[in-house]
Amino acid sequence: MNEKEITLAFSGASGAAYGLRLLEQLLLEDYKIHLVFSTAGLMVVNDETSLKLSGNVQKINELLSEQYKAKPNQLTVYGKDDWYSKLASGSSAPKTMVVCPCSVGCLAAIALGSSDNLLERAADVVIKEQGKLVLVVREMPLSAIHLEHMLKLARLGVCVMPASPGFYFNPQSVDEIVDFVVARILENIGVTPKIGKKWGEKA
Repeated sequence: MNEKEITLAFSGASGAAYGLRLLEQLLLEDYKIHLVFSTAGLMVVNDETSLKLSGNVQKINELLSEQYKAKPNQLTVYGKDDWYSKLASGSSAPKTMVVCPCSVGCLAAIALGSSDNLLERAADVVIKEQGKLVLVVREMPLSAIHLEHMLKLARLGVCVMPASPGFYFNPQSVDEIVDFVVARILENIGVTPKIGKKWGEKA
């Protein structure tokens, strides 16, 4: 398995900008990316950005590859019901996965191991294979149900990373706020970010 290989998933929470910026940065870092959207995840991207993604995985692949200048075969998009995908198999799936943004519904499904679609199954595979799973949860307020699911997953070694940007660096734009969160995600999966500002860092 190539070390620079990762699964990136979009579920149906607000915050598509986080996932798209993460996609861009991982491509720039020469990662091979396996990308999967939930049905609601596609809707959120279409609602919150200028991208208009169809339900056709080939067209999504072509559009995103062109938009973010992916190299040939660097990006692969899968349908949510593609059970023959390598993401569904413990013997071939990447050992690292990020769900960004992660809805609390997706969080619950992963915590319960329901595996009703490829996104959930891919996360289940990473957990059972003791890989690195990062869930960028985007919800507020959080109920006791949400917190119990987070605690359960954290005890299994999953990194639960709510999209909670800092403001100590006096951000001047939404893009800077997005970059702060994406930089923290990159650091957590072992990638040195080229975006964002750290505590104490001069502008």
